[in-house]
Amino acid sequence: MYIHQSIDTIMLNEEGRQLMCEMVYLYGVMLLLVDYHFDGPIRERLLVSYYRYNTQRSPFTKVDDICMLLRSTGFSKTSNYRPPNYPEDYFKRVPLNDSMIEHIIGRLRSDEIYNQSLAYPHPKHRSTALSNQASMLVVILSFKPFMLQSHTATMREIVDRFFPDNWVISIYMGIVINLCDWWSPYKAARIALNNSLESSNVKVIAQKYGKKMKKLISETEEVQLTVTSDESAIGSLVKLVKECNVTLHWILLHTATPTISLEDSKRSRMLKQLVVTESKYTTSDCLQLLLSTAQIEQRVKQLYKDLLCGKETNWLRAKQTCVERITDLAQIFGGSKSLDGVERNQNLHSWFIEISKHIDSLQQEDARKIVQLLQALEEVQEFHQLENNLHISQYLADTREILHNMLRTGSITEDTMISLNIVTDCCYAWNIMESFIEAMQTSIKESPPNVIKLKALFLKMASALETPLLRVNQARSADLASVSQYYSRELEKYARRVLQIIPETVFGLLAQIVHLETNSFKEIPTKLPKDKLKDYAQLDDRLKMAKLTYAVSVFTKGVLSLRSVPLGVLRVDSHRLLEDGIRQELVKKVTFALDNGLIFEPKSKITYIINNAVEEERSGFSWSSEKSWKYFQEEKFDNNSTTFIGRLARELIRITDPRTTVYIEHSLAWYDLKAQTEVLNYKIFSRTFEAIGTPGLIGLDKLISFYIITELNNMICYIEKNIRNKTWSSTIDHFGTILNSTDSTRTTLSKLHSSITAQVSKFCPQILEWVLKVGHYQLLKKKIAYELNTACKFEAKHMEAALQTLHKAVLYEIDKQGNTNHNEAEKNELLQELSTRLDWAGISNPQNNVYIKPPSLNDIALIMFLVTVPQLSKIQYCKNTGTLLSKKPQDSLDAVVFVIGVQTVLRQCTFTAMTRYVKYLCIYVLSCVTSDSVKAGSDGEPEGTNALHILELFTKYSGISRSFILKEIPIAIMDHFQAKTAK
Repeated sequence: MYIHQSIDTIMLNEEGRQLMCEMVYLYGVMLLLVDYHFDGPIRERLLVSYYRYNTQRSPFTKVDDICMLLRSTGFSKTSNYRPPNYPEDYFKRVPLNDSMIEHIIGRLRSDEIYNQSLAYPHPKHRSTALSNQASMLVVILSFKPFMLQSHTATMREIVDRFFPDNWVISIYMGIVINLCDWWSPYKAARIALNNSLESSNVKVIAQKYGKKMKKLISETEEVQLTVTSDESAIGSLVKLVKECNVTLHWILLHTATPTISLEDSKRSRMLKQLVVTESKYTTSDCLQLLLSTAQIEQRVKQLYKDLLCGKETNWLRAKQTCVERITDLAQIFGGSKSLDGVERNQNLHSWFIEISKHIDSLQQEDARKIVQLLQALEEVQEFHQLENNLHISQYLADTREILHNMLRTGSITEDTMISLNIVTDCCYAWNIMESFIEAMQTSIKESPPNVIKLKALFLKMASALETPLLRVNQARSADLASVSQYYSRELEKYARRVLQIIPETVFGLLAQIVHLETNSFKEIPTKLPKDKLKDYAQLDDRLKMAKLTYAVSVFTKGVLSLRSVPLGVLRVDSHRLLEDGIRQELVKKVTFALDNGLIFEPKSKITYIINNAVEEERSGFSWSSEKSWKYFQEEKFDNNSTTFIGRLARELIRITDPRTTVYIEHSLAWYDLKAQTEVLNYKIFSRTFEAIGTPGLIGLDKLISFYIITELNNMICYIEKNIRNKTWSSTIDHFGTILNSTDSTRTTLSKLHSSITAQVSKFCPQILEWVLKVGHYQLLKKKIAYELNTACKFEAKHMEAALQTLHKAVLYEIDKQGNTNHNEAEKNELLQELSTRLDWAGISNPQNNVYIKPPSLNDIALIMFLVTVPQLSKIQYCKNTGTLLSKKPQDSLDAVVFVIGVQTVLRQCTFTAMTRYVKYLCIYVLSCVTSDSVKAGSDGEPEGTNALHILELFTKYSGISRSFILKEIPIAIMDHFQAKTAK
């Protein structure tokens, strides 16, 4: 407030009075909406979270005041419990000036701050005209609960003026409250409102509006059939629109469920039921009146706009026509023009010449002068008995009609358009319209052309956006775009929800067509005998199909008839609306089919049948017929997966679990460890590709990649957390010293296996579990990539070859340039796009992928080595399968999966980590094959051989050259190993 202003001086100004009232009113509305949309505990957590994560800005914010204002009030929209002294205590948390509040309430009680009576001149419409002001008063009165409690005379005055025939109001954009519950704790307000809530009064009012609604429905239907662009009909149309909106305002509010329900008392429920019963309210009737009113409104508004745009031109054209007609009459009586039965009259000639001059000098503001001219023309016809001549009478009648049109055209102003916008405002029904979605969809389903009526309704709802945007626009706020975008998006979503019934119905019709084609129609043979022609004609089925096809075209034509619909700042195209709806419905249908098709039940049906038979047999001997056993698993879906793609991935993972199966490279299949039978082979991915195609396999690949990222992050977090542990660090340092020292004795190295096995057993199992999971997922990704690449080679061989060539060229270019930052942005964009295409073509190698940010673990190679060594005693080389297998089923370990997992973990770090891991394994092999190790016992040799097999697998999957191993292990040992493997 400026220093030279006071509350009194501001209240004397019309705009200032409005802004002062709106300031307190909107503050109260914001508090109520915050409490409604965000429960108290949630608000408190949000404030704490904001304060914690914005420490730099926190000292500059009044966080204590905000916390005091927004702490929990005890109110929850899910319960009908009203906290004590709510909302007055909530509003008192930041106290406002009492004098200002009293001044504002006084003005709202006595003045009409928005002058809406100009749009509602009829006394019966007074409560509707003051509805916005009444909503403000209700909210602001909560800042002065003493007035609600004790000022009986004041509250009686407020109720008599604002609520004589209504008790349900919209405080802001469809936020509905029922004063019967809202004012129930306040004695003075409750007593004052009781007169309006008398059952007899409610019955009379409800019956009145019920009859009005029936009458207006028939009137609006008649008007829709006869409405024209005639200017003379505008007055009656505006009156009809006003009556419709007043009726809808009362009916919609008093049959709606309150948004903010504090108590939901028995009395308020009875009042609502009484209104519905006495008014004979039905959703279909109300929707019919809504649609008809919206259509008439749009026509009237368009007519007014056209008249305003052409006002000047039309008025001048009418004046010119009128002057010409009067001049013609003057010439007829002057003798210049002859007309049968008309004698020359110099007096009339002079009089008509004078009248034409008066008409020619008219301006649009000269309404009184036009009325005088109309009277003069009537008098001259009467006194001079000109009505006896049919031609002269017609001339004068046409001239008077033109003058009447000039009078009407001149009276058309923007004030009429403003009043029309005030009358047709439906912001009070913003949330109420949600309850009509089902009725609208039923209406569209029964008659698709009704979509055209919905377009007018959407435009009517779009006009409600002017209310929240008015002050934002006047203040030239930067939030104008975001606020208008929000409300426009909400309206667009509402329109899409309503019109989604069209794609749903179309798909239902198409399903019937498909059923006819697949199940009813017979396949017509190449040669058809004449006597069989009638059997194959199937005329009834073909007629049904023709009707279904026509129905599909009618529905699509219905939505396309909308063309382009402006919804606030957005414009929705009907073609886009139909396309998006079809896409959404198609996604829903395909997802439903896959969700119901890709279901994996671990128990077979025979198990259920046998168990059910046992249950039935048992119940015959039991004293109780009530079943106590339940074998059948009713839940069909995996609780851990909400979609079909998740269930497919988890089923693949379950079947190929490395704890129960082993992967044999030579046969490209998984075998059960105990039964030693094939469980799954590579063909499953071909079948999956046939079922869900390339997008399905890519989606499966992405999901498995997410699983890998999750497991890697969990493992890295586990290692980073425990490496600070004294036991861990001492163990790692101890073995690191042994392996990295050149002075280690043969005796020390010979005891390496037993020492590692004894000391690493504590942290080994958990890391081993993660490594096996990662390796398992990587193996599945490899099979998916192979299937994608095979399909790409068959279906798009030229594209596959081009991608292979581009891939090699880019890799060569990267190796050539090194780490130069030349055109880094372009390079990253190219690599990202190329990587996507390589994944879809199955060209990329999953084992070379880096999934997470490189962790800062210098000893990761040593940790992986320490995890590897205890596993060497659990496996043995099988010559029949040519791979490493578990010695015992209970100590199962899939060596291929394990090696792929280890190399993937090391791949996330530097290349040095992989080479160090290989070096550690080479040192271990040397410790097993020396003469000292042989003397120490014969257990060392199998572990060394297994370590060499692990090295072979690691170099194969990691891409490390075999020459690196030969630098660490003498070639004689490698030759001995090869010869032993070949036997």
